[in-house]
Amino acid sequence: MKPAYSSPLPLRGVRVRDAFWTREMELVRTAVIPYQWEALNDRIPGAAPSYWMHNMRAAARALAARQAGVYQPRQKMTGMLIAPAPGEEPVEEGFYGWVFQDSDGYKWLEAVAYQLMIRPDPALQDQAQQAIDAICAAQEEDGYLDTYYTILGRDKAFSNWRDNHVLYCFGHLTEAAVAWRQATGRDDLLNAARRFGQCIARRFGPGKERGCPGHEIAEMALIRLYEETGEEQWLKMACFFLDVRGTEPSTFALEENRRRAEQGLPPLPVTAARYAYHQAHVPVRQMTEAVGHAVRQMYLCSGMADAARLTGDEAMAAACLRLWRSAVDEKMYVTGGVGGTHDGEAFSRPFDLPPDTAYSETCAAIGLVFFARRMLQLRPDSRFADGMELALYNTVLSGMALDGQSFFYVNPLEVDPAACETDRRLAHVKPVRQKWFGCACCPPNIARIVSSLPAYMLTRAADTLYVHLYIGSDIETELGGHSLRLRLEADLMRDGKIRLTVLAGSGEGRLAFRVPAWTDHPAFEAAGKEETEENGYHIFSGLWQPGDTVAIDLPMPVRALASSPLVKEAQDQLCFARGPFVYCAEETDNGNLLHLLYVTADAAKRARVETREIGGLALPCLTLPGKRAPAADHAPLYAPWQPAVKRDADIALIPYFAWSNRGKGEMRVWLRQEIYR
Repeated sequence: MKPAYSSPLPLRGVRVRDAFWTREMELVRTAVIPYQWEALNDRIPGAAPSYWMHNMRAAARALAARQAGVYQPRQKMTGMLIAPAPGEEPVEEGFYGWVFQDSDGYKWLEAVAYQLMIRPDPALQDQAQQAIDAICAAQEEDGYLDTYYTILGRDKAFSNWRDNHVLYCFGHLTEAAVAWRQATGRDDLLNAARRFGQCIARRFGPGKERGCPGHEIAEMALIRLYEETGEEQWLKMACFFLDVRGTEPSTFALEENRRRAEQGLPPLPVTAARYAYHQAHVPVRQMTEAVGHAVRQMYLCSGMADAARLTGDEAMAAACLRLWRSAVDEKMYVTGGVGGTHDGEAFSRPFDLPPDTAYSETCAAIGLVFFARRMLQLRPDSRFADGMELALYNTVLSGMALDGQSFFYVNPLEVDPAACETDRRLAHVKPVRQKWFGCACCPPNIARIVSSLPAYMLTRAADTLYVHLYIGSDIETELGGHSLRLRLEADLMRDGKIRLTVLAGSGEGRLAFRVPAWTDHPAFEAAGKEETEENGYHIFSGLWQPGDTVAIDLPMPVRALASSPLVKEAQDQLCFARGPFVYCAEETDNGNLLHLLYVTADAAKRARVETREIGGLALPCLTLPGKRAPAADHAPLYAPWQPAVKRDADIALIPYFAWSNRGKGEMRVWLRQEIYR
């Protein structure tokens, strides 16, 4: 019998009331989305240009000129990035930016669509329609839609699946198209995605050319298109891409050798083993370790989990579980970030988690959230929700300033601004957020996940509603075939006291509440209901009627965390957390030379929780008793050892996501442990 998989609640069925997350969602609506629209139109002074709207309009002009028989490309394909020469003005007919530049605007549109589901906004909808009209005008007659190839040479389209991101752009277009239809009822963007999908299907598939995306997302986007339309061809295409991936002969090797032959170069071995960076080194059902580009790996895992759920593919589901354990149990930072090395924005070897050179890309943490939600749909297990919550509250939010006007691409756990500015090994680490990026995948990705937050909070099976994230909200759902209206009261910024109340309706079934890994001695109470524990969820069963309540107390002690002994860079160090929040020390509060701060293992028990304002937001901060080692200005480089006389010091810690909102300075998550007394 097929397992009873769960599904996220419709976005309109959950209205967030939580003070913290309401602010974040409003910030995205009122500040981030308007700011990013200006960025997409290259109107942010001092920011890296986007060229998104420029490219859409240039593609439309190229199509018109081609139809008139007068089009001549003004540029050559010169690699993945095309930029004007210093001092050169971009030409109207030219393509600029990365080969995947189209995707930035698609992610922005998806975020807009989610916001429109939450709150109608005619002006914002009209603005989004301008973007959609530009997209549709850039679509070719046969459905092809990729401005890089339309402007620079359609004859080369589909010639480089591995590197040139055509299917990545298609995936983000499709995600935006489904969200737009759900928000507005309009099919214009959905029809554009369908036509592009049909263009792809005419060339690739069973009995046709073999191929799969070099940068994954098309897989989960196609499955979303299938679930929205019921058109089975999209599920089949997603499964085809998954089935081809990593098989012999390698499609990536074949296409690479075609390009080498054009350049007069000898062929390379036609083997999949060379393509671990693209997760195409082994068939997906045989994967055991999270490897390669971290965002791609997380997006692939998300598509695999979706496919496993819809097809009942147990081997695929087992591979997903192995990849989750690899990513989370061996390769995840304490802040929920993944991707330990800047070399390829990739996963490193197990337990290689350097704090100062960490890559921990914002998009990779978002990908982990995607993957976690899909694993929860396969099998509700609190471990998946723990990982999702950790990434969401820490690394994802770290990627955006508290005013929504600047962003991190990389999220390190230790920063020394002087080192970042002088050491090329740290060139990827920025001590302050940036206005925009030439490769701007992260800012609109943050906008779309924050805007769609309700889709990650709860899932529902036939007779069970699972509460994965404790975020205050009003909920409309069904239970056992009957409608219920619920209110979840929670404020994890303050404490772990949670209450769920049935406001209207009645239904028989189960309400399942996650027991977070960060709590101790949790208490659950619901009068007259049967109680069970299952996979880290406390479950109440019975008939639910107006006035019924569930009272939950999740103590939120300050915790001192240590790493595995296999994480070399964090030995004899501690970090501190409370509830879902990981904390860090900043120079603003503690002075510089943060590596000279020491804490003891019992510091968590003596910590004070104090509300402080940072960037206009009242945040729960910590003050710990600790020590500071002396720093002599004129000490010799080396000298005979003698015990340092440390002085007492109060160490101030703030939530990690809020660092670098008060100017440039040092930051440190891991603090040295005072061992010798």
